Amino acid sequence: MNILRPLFPGDLISRYGDIEWPARSPDLSVCDFYLWGHLKSVVYRAPSPRTTQELKLRIQEEISRIPVDVLRRAMSSVHDRLAECEQRNGGHLEDVIFRVE
Repeated sequence: MNILRPLFPGDLISRYGDIEWPARSPDLSVCDFYLWGHLKSVVYRAPSPRTTQELKLRIQEEISRIPVDVLRRAMSSVHDRLAECEQRNGGHLEDVIFRVE
């Protein structure tokens, strides 16, 4: 957190950040439950990007490689995730696994 605060002054989103976000809140947007994890898994493959510009370029390239049918499937699951969240009164979704820290 001490490293991130100077980089994102006033904009740090976290349980204890400038913008509070509940720990382990349900991931309801496609970016939360699909895109960010997918990008992390492919963008940081060896060799890892060494500059911010290289990282940005890799992100753009990998986004353009995602097949349209994969994006459609991810988008179609949003309604189901919202319904499950409502059914669980905002609780954890069945497919969300948390690691014990």
